[in-house]
Amino acid sequence: MIQVTETIAVPDEELYWSYARSGGPGGQNVNKVSSKAVLRWTAARSTAPIPLAAWARMKARFPSRFTVEGDVVISSQEYRDQERNREACAAKLVEMSRASLVEPTPRKKTKVSKAAKRRRVEDKRRQSAKKQGRRGGGDE
Repeated sequence: MIQVTETIAVPDEELYWSYARSGGPGGQNVNKVSSKAVLRWTAARSTAPIPLAAWARMKARFPSRFTVEGDVVISSQEYRDQERNREACAAKLVEMSRASLVEPTPRKKTKVSKAAKRRRVEDKRRQSAKKQGRRGGGDE
């Protein structure tokens, strides 16, 4: 079971692990050992109590991790042994889930101050006067 928060946990029955030979460091050992870990979570049929808004945020934020069926696929091959790659996959899943649980704060509309408007108009006038001073008169 992967514990995301105190109230949310992903049961092991919904997690499918597979292993493959990975690239990267390891020398000739990499040709013999399947150290790459791939975690597949059947998120669409999950019993984990994740709010619908969090699901939507997770799908929007990490679209490349979701399959058409709604499964989450996470892989790790950064370590030379299978167990640490497995732990890295679980950590990535927890991080993804926690990031999607945080609701974004809505933007508060602010009004432009009178002083800022005045400065902007004054800068425009100054720029205009500068350019007008560069204009040459018609020497005809």
